[in-house]
Amino acid sequence: MYAAAVILDPARRVNGLADSKILAPERRGVLAARVKERAVAWAVAWASVEEIDRFNIFRASLLAMRRAVEALAVAPEEAWIDGQHCPQLPCRARAIVDGDARHKMISAASILAKTERDAEMTRLHQRFPEYGFDRHKGYATAEHLDRLGRLGPCEIHRRSFYPVGVFQKDLFADGWSAMAESLRVRSYRLLCEARKLCATAGLRLADFEHEHRRLKREYADVLAAKDASGHVELVNALLREARARRQKA
Repeated sequence: MYAAAVILDPARRVNGLADSKILAPERRGVLAARVKERAVAWAVAWASVEEIDRFNIFRASLLAMRRAVEALAVAPEEAWIDGQHCPQLPCRARAIVDGDARHKMISAASILAKTERDAEMTRLHQRFPEYGFDRHKGYATAEHLDRLGRLGPCEIHRRSFYPVGVFQKDLFADGWSAMAESLRVRSYRLLCEARKLCATAGLRLADFEHEHRRLKREYADVLAAKDASGHVELVNALLREARARRQKA
């Protein structure tokens, strides 16, 4: 989990700063270099995989933000934070929803954080090229889930990442590795989607049933496969429990 803090110099403008999510990686790289050259002060910090697993990703993000602010060579009078929550800081702090798109200094900090994060994922790709970290940057994309379904997690996957939690709890022991690869990947994807659906807070029962029907259509091949019957039972049990909770709500 990466975070950055930036104090911009009004006399040395950085043109082109914008919401980091809409900028191409190449453009972020150009802007990051300009921010580092022209800012009064900047710092990048992170929270480790172990800290994310220990504290949860939200608290780890606040920890990384605090470290970034504290690492600035010039102490700020006030910190503007992207989002709804502020970490504990030695200065005043203000949370700003969509701050990344609204304020240049927050945009600059977000660009630095994403640039450093992407560079780290590229370095990890050199160690674990089979997972495609250089492309999906660790997000739960279809490609990433397919690689996990084929290979299982590696040492740098955080254990609180929901597609990895499947393996932690031994839901795929024995029977998973014995499956044909194509069915193994599809069965894994079904369980991941079911777990995500069950964990979605505030989802109405009607919407839950709609998504359940979609899963049944999309993964009809897995549901009909004899070799996947054990995994299908796990999925059905998860969905039954989630449906019962929503019916009581």
